[in-house]
Order: sequence, then C-alpha cells, then structure tokens
Amino acid sequence: MELRQEIAPKMDIAEARYPEILQILLEYTDYCDEYGDEGLVEYKKMEEQLHQLTGKDMSTYNLYEWWEEEGVEVLAFRIALPDPERINDLSKEDLAILITKINSFEIKEEVEEELSYEDEFGMYLHAYYHAFLKLNCKKYNPKFFHRYKDSEGNYYEYSTDEILTFLINNK
Repeated sequence: MELRQEIAPKMDIAEARYPEILQILLEYTDYCDEYGDEGLVEYKKMEEQLHQLTGKDMSTYNLYEWWEEEGVEVLAFRIALPDPERINDLSKEDLAILITKINSFEIKEEVEEELSYEDEFGMYLHAYYHAFLKLNCKKYNPKFFHRYKDSEGNYYEYSTDEILTFLINNK
C-alpha cells in the first residue's frame, strides 16, 4: 500500500535539506553553550535562516529546548519535511492508506548496513499524515484515532473502516 506521489511525504526534499538544518541547530546549541543568548538575538537569526530555507513558520517548533523532546535529529527531520498540500481528488483508497499508516507503527530492526533516510525517520511521519488529513478533510478530528473505554471497562479503537466513514461523511 503506497501513497500516490502527490500525497506522500516529500522525503527526497527532507533528505536534501536535513544536513543543513541539523548543522544550523547544532551551531546554535554550541553558540548558546559558549556565550548564552539571553536576548535571543542568535535565536532570531537561526529562526529566520530556517524559515528562508524551508518557507515554514518556525514558531511551531521548539527550537530553543529541543533536548527536552525527541532530540535534534528528529527536530531537524520535522523541519526539513515539507508541509502537506491540499489535494482535490482524494479517493477512498487514499484515505484508507493514510489511516492504516497512522494506525500502524513499525520499527525497523537493527541491521548491519546503514538505514536509509526513509527507514530512519519513517516512524516520525504520523504528524505529517494527521496534518494532511486536517488540511484535506473538513471535519477531521484527531479523536478518530484515540483509544476509548466502553461502559464495561473494555478498551477499543475505531477501525480503519469506521474512521474512513467519519472522514468521507465529513469531507
């Protein structure tokens, strides 16, 4: 199950941007370690540099204290990955693939050879898929993907077909 090219995350662009973005983040960290940045002068320069490189609004990222989250490599990946785009001809199959990708979690086993860029960062694409659905499905709600407890205390999640029905009926 593969996504159509216009729907799939632009991993090639992310991979091309990634080294420069990682370098910018690490240089800022080194600068702060050595000199501090109480007035956030260097932070604003870094933020603008990243915006110029990606066109993204950097206020949505925790650039200042990334070490308290997933780490600098994942942050650099998230910044490098282009935002999803609006698609006018989404099919039921497209949505089913997206739902399946969100509801599945696959960690690549350690192998002796180096992981590809997509294998290394593929597990961090859930945010992209959610953003894509939010942009392209009017009544998208992240709660479609949550876990619930019924009156008898049993946990359940909506199936792919149930989520698909919600999204199609609310497009």
